[in-house]
Amino acid sequence: MKTLKLVITTLFVFVVAICYSQKVTYGGVTYLVKGNSIFMGKNDVTNTLSQEQQNSIKNTLGQQILAANKLKEAEKAQMKAEKAQKKAEKKQKAAEQEIKKAEKAKKNYYDALNKYEKELKKFQKLQSKGELLPKDEVKWQKKLEGLKNKIDKLKKKL
Repeated sequence: MKTLKLVITTLFVFVVAICYSQKVTYGGVTYLVKGNSIFMGKNDVTNTLSQEQQNSIKNTLGQQILAANKLKEAEKAQMKAEKAQKKAEKKQKAAEQEIKKAEKAKKNYYDALNKYEKELKKFQKLQSKGELLPKDEVKWQKKLEGLKNKIDKLKKKL
C-alpha cells in the first residue's frame, strides 16, 4: 500500500513537472514552449523554425498534456476505487462485528438459562429433601428471581 502511494506520488510529480515546464523533444532536440514562443535553451527560435515544425512541436506538447491529463484522471479513478474498497471493507467489518455481538448475546442467554435451570433443580431437590430452612428458602427465592431477571434482560438483547 505504501509503495503504491509512493508510485502514484512519483507519477504525479512527474506529470506536474511536465505540465509546468512544457518541454518538448522534437527531432532529438529539447524545446521549451511558452505561450506561442518556442525556445531552445535560452534562445527564442520561433522565427527560425518553419510553420510546420512549430505546429509539430505544439502538437507534440498537446499530446503530452493530454497524456498527463489522462494519467491524472486514471489516478483519480484509482483513488476513488481504493476509497470505495476501504468503505466496503469497513462496512463488512462492521457487519461481522454485529454478527459476533449477536452470537455472544445468544450464548450469554443460553448460558444464563442453563444456570437458572440448574439452580432451580438444585433448589427443588433441597426443598423435596426438606433440607431448607425458611431463611435459606428466602435466599434461594431471591437468587432464582435474580437469575430470572438476568434471563429477561438477555432475552431483550436478542
